Amino acid sequence: MLMVLALGVIEIGRYAYIAILVGNAARAATAYGAQSLPQSADTAGIAAAAVADFQSNGQDATKLKVPSSNQITTCGCDNAGSVVTAICDPQVNSSAGTCTGGAHWVVTLSVTASGTFDALFGYPGLPTSITVSRTSSMRVAQN
Repeated sequence: MLMVLALGVIEIGRYAYIAILVGNAARAATAYGAQSLPQSADTAGIAAAAVADFQSNGQDATKLKVPSSNQITTCGCDNAGSVVTAICDPQVNSSAGTCTGGAHWVVTLSVTASGTFDALFGYPGLPTSITVSRTSSMRVAQN
């Protein structure tokens, strides 16, 4: 009975570790894209940054997905912490938008990474493979 309990604890620890690595990969991808407006539109570079971070921790790159549909850029006018969103495309709008009333233009990049956790053993009633998703958001630097 103790052996089964120990295996369960090990599996939970492995799941938590993969979840942390997927979150770190999402943050690395967002940090890459948040460096400038042109980089926030570089979907291939954003995905490559996530994969590089995931691989640097000894993980299989095929188990991490960062599709371009999960890389969302939003724009808006920030007035004392309240952002009114506006339509934006960093590939087209490479400069700041126009805001009124003392507000300033902000661009935010959100990246969602998904990784796969594979259990060491099959457990009755539990799947052997679980998808872990994590999202990271950062404001894009506007030089």
